[in-house]
Amino acid sequence: MSANGTNWFDQGGADYARYRPDYPEALAGALADLTPDRRLAVDVGCGNGQFSRLLTAHFDRVIALDPSADQIAHAIPAERIDYRVAPAEALPVDDGSAGLIMAAQAAHWFDLPVFYDEVRRIATPDAVVALVSYGVMEAPDDPNIHTLLRRFHDEDVGPWWPAERKLVVSGYADMDFPFDGVEMPSVAIERRWNLQQLMGYVATWSAVRHALNAGQAQILVDFEADMRALWGDEDRPVAMAWPISVRAGRVFPA
Repeated sequence: MSANGTNWFDQGGADYARYRPDYPEALAGALADLTPDRRLAVDVGCGNGQFSRLLTAHFDRVIALDPSADQIAHAIPAERIDYRVAPAEALPVDDGSAGLIMAAQAAHWFDLPVFYDEVRRIATPDAVVALVSYGVMEAPDDPNIHTLLRRFHDEDVGPWWPAERKLVVSGYADMDFPFDGVEMPSVAIERRWNLQQLMGYVATWSAVRHALNAGQAQILVDFEADMRALWGDEDRPVAMAWPISVRAGRVFPA
């Protein structure tokens, strides 16, 4: 519990939707530029549909899938998006129908060989597959806040990150990707956040939830106190950035 009475570490699906950073629109545009057939894009592991909504500017229709009914329940409806509860390993999508199959900050949870078989099944002849991830957040203009964030991520809650987290930190560089790779422009998520927004985001980390379940709430309380001391005025906006990595490729060889 924080000094102002807010329990940042007791958040549900609604707060996941509220505090997770949005992706830049330029990334959706860059993926669309690679995709000749824009009738259908499939967003796998869509969460609350952040990236799905960006795709609607470029594709006639988007099917957005997530195995969590809670995430889908908190997804924001949008024209041309069909939200469905489904795992990456059994996509409820017609054979040969998808021009883009992508996953944002989700592929490290998939059974990749099974998922890739599904990708090949639903892909059009010229389809693109893309695995998007964003790395550890940075505070590029405030070295003290940046150092505290990295210490909390790497050390304080480090033991509670799932093994799959290593794939995210490496930008999926070590992940099996059996497709003809294509180059993507360098992009990043950039925001200016106050303390409430930062703490709300940190509360969505899987390692934070695991630490809390392990009875380590004091680590989290101490982190908030240290961050509040550095931040000062909690409404002060601080620049935050997340480097984005994309593994993109053609599903079928040219």
